[in-house]
Order: sequence, then structure tokens, then C-alpha cells
Amino acid sequence: MSAGGKRPRGLPDKQQILDFIRDSPGRVGRREIARAFGIKGGDRIAMKSMLKELKEEGRIESVRRPRGRDAAKPGTLPAVAVIEAIGPDPDGELLARPLQWHGEGPPPRVFVMPERGHPAMARGDRALARLARGEDGSYEARIIRRIGAEVASQRVVGVFQRSAKQHDGGRIRPTDRRAKSEYHVDARDTEGAESGELVLAELLPPRKLGLPTARIVERLGRMDNPRVFSLIAIHTHDIPVAFPPEALAEAERARPVELGQRTDLRTIPLVTIDGADARDFDDAVWAEPDTAPDNRGGWHAVVAIADVAWYVRPGGALDRAARQRGNSVYFPDRVVSMLPEKLSNDLCSLKPREDRAVMAVHLWFDAEGAKRGHRFVRGLMRSAARLTYEQAQAAANGRPDETAAPLMDGVIRPLYGAFKALLADRERRGTLELDVPERKAVLDDSGRVVSIDKRQRLDSHRVIEELMIAANVAAAETLERTQQPCMYRVHDAPTLEKAQALRDFLSGLGYGLAKGQVLKPIQFTQILQQAIGKPEEEVIHQVVLRSQALAVYAPDNIGHFGLALRRYAHFTSPIRRYADLLVHRGLIAGLKLGEGGSPQDRPEDFVKLGEEISTAERRAVSAERDAADRYVASFLSARVGESFAGRIAGVTRFGLFVNLKETGADGLVPISTLPRDYYDHDERNHRLVGRSSGREFRLGEAVEVRLREANPATGGLVFELLVEDGGTESSQAGPRGGRAGRGPGKRFGGKDKHRPHHGFRHRR
Repeated sequence: MSAGGKRPRGLPDKQQILDFIRDSPGRVGRREIARAFGIKGGDRIAMKSMLKELKEEGRIESVRRPRGRDAAKPGTLPAVAVIEAIGPDPDGELLARPLQWHGEGPPPRVFVMPERGHPAMARGDRALARLARGEDGSYEARIIRRIGAEVASQRVVGVFQRSAKQHDGGRIRPTDRRAKSEYHVDARDTEGAESGELVLAELLPPRKLGLPTARIVERLGRMDNPRVFSLIAIHTHDIPVAFPPEALAEAERARPVELGQRTDLRTIPLVTIDGADARDFDDAVWAEPDTAPDNRGGWHAVVAIADVAWYVRPGGALDRAARQRGNSVYFPDRVVSMLPEKLSNDLCSLKPREDRAVMAVHLWFDAEGAKRGHRFVRGLMRSAARLTYEQAQAAANGRPDETAAPLMDGVIRPLYGAFKALLADRERRGTLELDVPERKAVLDDSGRVVSIDKRQRLDSHRVIEELMIAANVAAAETLERTQQPCMYRVHDAPTLEKAQALRDFLSGLGYGLAKGQVLKPIQFTQILQQAIGKPEEEVIHQVVLRSQALAVYAPDNIGHFGLALRRYAHFTSPIRRYADLLVHRGLIAGLKLGEGGSPQDRPEDFVKLGEEISTAERRAVSAERDAADRYVASFLSARVGESFAGRIAGVTRFGLFVNLKETGADGLVPISTLPRDYYDHDERNHRLVGRSSGREFRLGEAVEVRLREANPATGGLVFELLVEDGGTESSQAGPRGGRAGRGPGKRFGGKDKHRPHHGFRHRR
């Protein structure tokens, strides 16, 4: 509604008020709104209440002119503002953005301080916060109160402890390491929970005095059972577990397919190669030398993938459940599958000597790995064998077992020959070669951790990876050619800001990153190669890794920077990724391969889908890391007081994160335990610097630490630094010790024990 147009009479709704404020040429106050809508008498109270709600929701800002210290100078933020959480930075600190920003360029960074008595803010949460500006132009935000409907439905996962007096109920200690308060549970809200039980509770409206309150809604198990660690992650991240009855019924009605119009691939000795602990087998491979006269030294390979699209039709109950999940989630003791077990472990699992429906691609490439052509078919295959990576590698090294021996000439040697050609093409493209070590928790029959092992990186892993990449590229090309919607896997180049920060850091170590030209992944790989064997190798690897963008799903193709590919889509795992299922449907529709193809989704539907499944992927990664952290903390809890070798893996304003060499675990050295000094956080150079002593703590620095705390409930580890004489770096010299600042007299950091999501990674 225009401010100069006809003004309605009577109490308006919120949208009408917003429209009036938006269309008015200048500032609007309560008086102007009341006059515009003819609001009088008691309706003024209702109007004030409505304006207050709009302000708390962050949809309008105060119309009063700020005075004194509350006034915001141009290009700065006010002392109190509404902020929205946007996620952690590379060092694990929670970042937010102001909802209102009138300065030039992007708004300043806002670091959210942990709240006492409340769970940490999640991405998208809003709050009214008090802001304090640091010397570097960033802000610290301390929450005054949460805003919006998200707060009302918040839940907390924690360990319940009954009060000594039965009628007093008990308390919940949150498993979220960032939560700074316990929760009181009234006796009538305990649901019969006993001390030591893990519970899921619903937060109740806050009260003026005492602890925040909660009501237990589900008892999850006892904390002395290590299998609850995965349950904590599942409930904390709201990962769907139970399938709707109609989805289960749809899965139970599924039956094996017959050959029909499919291409018969059963004479090709396709094999699956997976980890020894793999729970599903949805990709099979085979290769042979290409016999074409014009392709001497070339190869013909087949990659066959379970035909999930045959069973999961668009719009059906299984499809809705799979889309809600987005992907399977893998924990040390279980898998939360995207599809019911009838499909994931049976009809869509390529078991040896059983007929299975597949989507397959024939690939032809020359001796240097350059693709000459490809062809997709919808087929029926019969796996010749299920091999582990270790079996395949042992066979390639001349030590085949009884399963691999019959496959040496017809399968294994040709697969490795094709791999060498594809590897040559990879090197020619100049991909980004970041080797991120993976660890796994080895459990006994009771679910307890018996060891933390480093996953081996074998050529057999790379054989499968290169064939899968080739198949994924072929899928993207085919969808483009047939003009079908494509859900690309895109990976952007580092932002200009991150590239410049990396360039500045590397120059201080004597390494150069070209400026004024388009960055290519090979430039990063060359720097990593130059650093091999040098003291700074570890830190350069970490800083290059942190400079990279996050890979996501999107229908708009920007290419895959890390793989140096112009087009790339995930095709090879529809049993556990919804994005791959979308790609299969597009291929079926575009190539007219029968039923189960994609409907004619509008482009905006694919944009929304890409955002959904990218969010689901991030949720899964966070849950997997959280569970791994808890298993590791449980494993190390018996070793509190022992010393370990490690490296500084993160430098923040509140302390140092140290990665242990032995287990790969990450823990915090609180800044309050460092030698007595004021510590400035030099973000550009990834270090803390003592103002008086000049003592530096740098990213990648080798250190010796003692384990002070290991909390399996939260997954938190706390260390203290050791010095050469066997003592510690801790200072008990008073409140000035171990503070990090950004300017004289300005102190940040302290004893906050929240930590970033480092630790184990499931290669995806």
C-alpha cells in the first residue's frame, strides 16, 4: 500500500504494516502508522504489541534515532541488533550476520559468544544480541533473547540425574558441549527416567529465576552403553530414523526384475569392490583392453549401478521418505539408511551370483585416459564376486586369494590397466590433490571401542574412484545432451577473500600463489608438492584445505574446481544419495529407457531440491563427526593424565585445537591455561601471539599435550600443553593469564569449551 494512496481504516495485519513502512518515503513511527490506518483508543495497544513482535522477528528495526553510545556510526553496527546465525567459520566459531546493514560492502563478521543456559544457535536461528566491536572491525555478540518460532520447539539431548529428594525431579546435563547450563526437570515430567539415562527433552518456557526447565519426551538408553553415542548424534541433528508405514509397505511389495527389455549384462564378470565393513553394494566394475584398431592401448570399461529408480518412483511414499533423508548416514555401529532395508540390503544390493537391475555405462578411453565415447544402458547383471579393497590390492600385488585368483586375467589386471590410463588423464587435468587422512573406530561385539585405526589408502581405492568419476562425467554430459534437468555436483573456486588470505600467509613462508589470474587447482597441488618433507608441510596442507569452497548440489553448472572438470554429477550411489537418484531418473527419461524416469520438474523445483539435499549432506557429516568424537572420547577416557604427541590443528580466540598423532582425535587447549599473558589472535597468520612474552602458537606446530578431560557424553577433549622439562604450560597466576585480545584492554576468549567439527571424516 502506498503511503500517499487510500488508507484503510481499522486495525491492520502485520503484512499491511510492513507494506506501509516499505512504501513510505521516510522514517515511519507509531504516530504515522496510527494516522494511516485510523487506529484509535484501545487499538493503539494492539498496534504497539504488533510492532514489538515485528521488531523481535527482525522484520523491522527501531524507528527511534539512537543516542549516545547506542548510536551506530556509518559502516558500523548498533550496540543492540537482531542477528541470524550462518554457521561456524573454519576454526569452529559461530558466525552470524546482522539482519539490518546500511553500510557499503558486506556487513562485518559477528562472532556469537556461547550462551549460558541455552543450546547453541543453529544455522538460521535469530536472536536479539548486544554487540561489541573489536579493533579489527568484527563484533562479538552476546545473546539477550532468542527470536522466532524455532525457540519454542527446541529440544535438548542430555544425561538425566535424579535429585536426592524424589519429589524434586532431577536435572539434565546436555550432551551438546557448547551448552553452558543444566536443565531442571519437574518430578511430573521425568517419564520415569533413572539417573544415568540419556533422554530427549523438550524445553519449556523460561522462568525468571533458577535453571531453565525441560520436559522429558523420550528415554534413549543408559550412558554406560556405548551404542547411545550414535543415538545422541541422531537426535541432536534431527535425522529421520523410522520410515512411514506406507513407505515400508511399498518396499515390501517390491520384487526382483526380469530381463524383459533390459540389456543382458550377466555374461560380463562385473565385481563389487568395497570396504570390509561395507553394508551395501551398489556399484560394480569391469574392464578390458579396447580391441578397436584406432585405439591401440585404449580401454573399455563398464560401471554398473543399482537401478534404484525402478523401485523408487517419483512422488511415491518411498520417494518422499528418501527426499526427506537426502542421504544415508554412517556411524561406527549402525547406518541410518536413505531407503528401507528391503531395498538397501537386498534388491538394490549387487550381491554375488544374484540377478540385479542396474543402470550401466560403457566407457571407452584411450591409452592416456581421454574419453572417446560412452553409452548408457538399463540392464540386468550378476556379480561375479564381492571383493574388499584389501583383497583386490593383494591380488594386484601378486597375492590373490581363492576368490580373486580366478578373476586375475579377466577382471583385476584389466581394471588396474584402465586405472593407470585414467590416472594419467587426472594428472594432465591438474586436479587438487588433498590427502585427508581418515580414521575409523573399531568396535567389539558390545559396541565398545577397542582401537582407533587409520584407514589405508590403497590403489584399489583409487581404481574405484577414477572409474566412478568417469561415469559421473558421462552422466552429466548425457543429461545436457538430452536436455534433461541435471543436479550437478558443483565445487566453486576459492573466494577472492580466501585466496588473498592464503596468498598472504604463503608469502610469509616463502611460497608464491599467482595473483591477477584465474586460479587453477594445479597451482594448489604444486604448492603442496613443494612443501613435502619440510617443517611447514602440515600447516600448508591445512591452510590450503581451509581455503577451499564447499561442494554442493545445484542445477546451475559452475563446474567442479577440485576435480578440474567442466561438468560433474553424482550417478554412482543412488542407494544412499538422493542426488544420484535424480540423475538416474533424468537419464531414464532422456534416453527413453522405460519406467521411473524423471517428471518434467520445473527449474525452481530443482533449485529447492539442490538446497535441501546439500543441507541434508551437511547434517549427515556433522552427525557422523559428532558420533565419532564421542566414541573417541570414550576410548580415551581411560587415559586421562597421559601425554600425547600432536599438532595444532586450529587457532581461535578462545584456545588451540590439537590433533593427536596416535588417534587423530581433536581436543582443546583453553586459552586460560596458556602461559600468563594477553594473547592476540592473528587470524591472517593463524597464530596466537603473547603481547608481553612474544610467545607464538602457530597452526601446524608440533606440540606435546596431556589429556586433562575426556567426556564421552559431549565428545569433548581438553588438553594442557607440556614443556620440555616435563611441566605444563598452564598458568595459575591470576585472571590475566591466558586471555586473547584484539586491542589494548579488550579481552576475548576464556574458558569456553565448544570446539569445531574436526576429527574423523567419512569420505563422500
